[in-house]
Amino acid sequence: MTPTPEPGDRPYVLEVTALRKEFAGVVAVDDVDLALAPGGSLAVVGESGSGKTTTARMIAGLERPTAGVVRLAGRERTRPPRRTAERRRAAREVQMVFQDPYASLDRRQRVRDCVAEAVALHTELRGTALDRRVAELLDQVGLDERQAAALPRALSGGQRQRVAIARALAVAPQLLVLDEAVAALDVSVQAQILTLLREIRERTPVAYLFITHDLGIVQHVCEDIVVMRHGRIVERGAVRTVLTEPRDAYTRTLLDSVPRPGWKPRRSRTTLATPAH
Repeated sequence: MTPTPEPGDRPYVLEVTALRKEFAGVVAVDDVDLALAPGGSLAVVGESGSGKTTTARMIAGLERPTAGVVRLAGRERTRPPRRTAERRRAAREVQMVFQDPYASLDRRQRVRDCVAEAVALHTELRGTALDRRVAELLDQVGLDERQAAALPRALSGGQRQRVAIARALAVAPQLLVLDEAVAALDVSVQAQILTLLREIRERTPVAYLFITHDLGIVQHVCEDIVVMRHGRIVERGAVRTVLTEPRDAYTRTLLDSVPRPGWKPRRSRTTLATPAH
């Protein structure tokens, strides 16, 4: 169950209670509880089909839960907001960065204009002040003037992901949901983006919900972790504890699948078993 804050504690930026999602009678997410403090970082780990992305989409307001409650900054966000003002407030609470940044960027819009559009929509900044804020955001994610003037097709995958992160940060969200945000990048670029994400957390109050199938990278970004299998949470705890002393057999299987010197992949009945619905 979601823990209750002690008196005097700041409220959670994210509280999820008994979350459930069904698609045509198939249960994709079942009885999921999550809690994330302001500025915290929580990894949600599992294989494809574990329910982690569906959980993230419900939290971001892109899917409506079948049951359960989602609260962001103390306000219930179980139902998608309808009014324009409510949608803008919701955007300032949570932003999402996807695995494929190219699909989420306007291919006809230059990088600078993409970020400026988000800043202008959610702030009163205009003119020189707007330009200065856009330059700050692009510098924060490591993009220079040449890249700011480019179209998305002229950028590498890592640079596009930096644009997506800058656009999300333009709203100054309390929660950033990163859905497999480094999965499509090669190892060296992954390391650069993970370093960038750590630096952003050091400089801003944003909290991370980090969705991934890769247990090998969560220690570089997150302090806490939940492991999902077949739509349910099977293990949770501090990243250091779960990675060194996993209690669940499925978590141990995921850890065995992390490449390391001398590693050889092996198939496991634990991973390959498919639930009946």
